[in-house]
Amino acid sequence: MKYNDLSQALAKLDQIEATAAAYGHAMGLLATDAATAAPTDSYEGRGRTMEVLSGVVYNLVADPENKDLLFYLEEHRAELDRFRLRQVELLRKQVDQLSRIPQEEYVAYSVLLNEADGVWCKAKNNNDFASFAPFLEKIVNYNRKFAGYYNPSLSPYDALLNEYEEGLNMQTLDAFFSQLRTALVPLIHAIGEKQQIDDSFLKRNYPIEQQEKFSDYLMQVMEIDPTRCTLAETEHPFTNGFNSHDVRITTHYYENDVANSMYSVIHEGGHALYELGGDEANDYTSIQGGASMSIHESQSRFYENIVGRSLEFVELIFPKMQELFPKQLKDVTAEQVYRAVNKAQPSLIRTEADELTYCLHIMVRYELEKQLIDGTLQVKDLPAAWNKMYQEYLGVEVPNDSQGCLQDSHWSGGMIGYFPSYALGSAYGAQMKVFMEQDIGPIAQLISKGELNKITAWLKEHIHRYGQLYKPGELFEMSCGKFDAKYYTDYLTEKYSKLYNL
Repeated sequence: MKYNDLSQALAKLDQIEATAAAYGHAMGLLATDAATAAPTDSYEGRGRTMEVLSGVVYNLVADPENKDLLFYLEEHRAELDRFRLRQVELLRKQVDQLSRIPQEEYVAYSVLLNEADGVWCKAKNNNDFASFAPFLEKIVNYNRKFAGYYNPSLSPYDALLNEYEEGLNMQTLDAFFSQLRTALVPLIHAIGEKQQIDDSFLKRNYPIEQQEKFSDYLMQVMEIDPTRCTLAETEHPFTNGFNSHDVRITTHYYENDVANSMYSVIHEGGHALYELGGDEANDYTSIQGGASMSIHESQSRFYENIVGRSLEFVELIFPKMQELFPKQLKDVTAEQVYRAVNKAQPSLIRTEADELTYCLHIMVRYELEKQLIDGTLQVKDLPAAWNKMYQEYLGVEVPNDSQGCLQDSHWSGGMIGYFPSYALGSAYGAQMKVFMEQDIGPIAQLISKGELNKITAWLKEHIHRYGQLYKPGELFEMSCGKFDAKYYTDYLTEKYSKLYNL
């Protein structure tokens, strides 16, 4: 198609983006429903719907006429503002990538992921890796193949990493994780020599009905607008953000582990604040959403750990905890809760890991993903490799696959290359804290007064409102300077040295 003027071309761009956003919204709602409310055996009908919808999206983006549109807009780049230039850049990436993927493969992969999620959930609950293995094998094969479509100039795993954090590669991550190991492993060993913190009271019986009320309270403290964000229950907590007025977060409740849901709500709430804080002009365009998964995880991990595990936050919410759980906390102080939720001890489950040892869980997944994608590890051997690495990295025995290689939902969702975002995001958050405090003062004082809105306002001003307008590295440097993991290791060293009197 030939374009006569720029306004005509931009109208076509807006039409494509609005249509893609609508289909993405519909498929996202299906995925959210599947994980929260749909009957367990409903996957077949949902799979048929996803097959149709993903085919429509493929045709929308891979339409050959889009190349004419992009060529015209790129020729007139001097007349475009930053927002429009970024839209063109993002659509160019989508069109180039999708055009390389055969439609039948794209659609088949969408159907596979829909079925794999249900199979994984059953496999986890039944400790049945063998039932999930064939699906994971197909997912790994698809990702290896898609990596070549995404960016044929990169090694397969680098291409997958680049999908979650533009510019990220194994060389950068190997250096990053090496820096963390050098700084943190001696600290972990030193803590291992100290008398351990008692957290047994967190494992008392906490009725789920009361935990649900506690979750609602936590969302109120974080000032998450309930007219724009809802909370549901699922096997593995996640967040889906569709626009600045529609965000869904989830949690999972355990009667004998009140901290689990508490911190998943705060974590997913951090994601929600990011999505809710985007400029409304970004809605229904490719600019909507987070700049990258590491930037997104920086927001969730910031709220979960830097805010949520601070003494000031625990003291702020402790009266409500005592109100909801009077018997369970009758002999407990806020100081004891603070120490308990920061107990540093190697463990089995990533989502329950303390702030200090958390990155070791990510390193395990990173190393295993590299091996799965380069073919040096076969899916059938994954449980043994996982168990061996957990013993090597964390010194813990893995009793079963449910608590081992089946514990996360990411691989069933095709998200190979995502896990490093958690570690990188944690480090981003520590650096953000330093630069935030230069502007608004010590955040501990704000937290103690319940003024979390001032923290969120800083994050909105420097991160949230931009959506994907800037590349992640650009966005981070605009507000926090050049990334340096030392901010993160210094933060953890100071916090845990004080906590354990080292």
